[in-house]
Amino acid sequence: MSDPRWPHRQPDQRSCGAACLVVAAMSTDASYDARLRADPGLWPGEVLRTHREVTGLRDAGRLAVPWPRLLGTPPWSVSRRLGHRPGARWRTRLLRLSDRGESFDALLVLAREGVPLPLYVGSRLLPRHVVLVVGAGGEGLLVWDPARGATLRVTRESFETGRLPFGRWRTPWFVVVPRRLAG
Repeated sequence: MSDPRWPHRQPDQRSCGAACLVVAAMSTDASYDARLRADPGLWPGEVLRTHREVTGLRDAGRLAVPWPRLLGTPPWSVSRRLGHRPGARWRTRLLRLSDRGESFDALLVLAREGVPLPLYVGSRLLPRHVVLVVGAGGEGLLVWDPARGATLRVTRESFETGRLPFGRWRTPWFVVVPRRLAG
């Protein structure tokens, strides 16, 4: 479904993670959100700048683990970037098949609180795309897909069974969450 809050699409094939970081920042910073909405032409440049930063040798002045931009955004860079906000500590959590149901329930609680959550999805063999949990709708997660510029509903069943609605990327791999849920 189209979402008027997040109508943008990622500007290239590799910037899905950076696009999710920009939308996460927009959802929690009213002035940043207003600036990007006032001039939609700023969107592509902001996403590409963020992508260069989180895949570079330094991010926000700190040394980063090298990561080829061709592979997109590394999960540890997303958690570090989200952790730059005051009082926030984030980490990457592997979504094991055996506990996907419990993980979905925990994500639903955070989604209802308005916490944006980057979710790495892919094939059964490897993660390839980043989407962003932006809220909850009934008993499902509302997830913004930067490739489409649309928000889709993800049910517990589709999450548990690895049949997510993101084209060929149907399997949940990692989620970046606040430390209180990282366990």
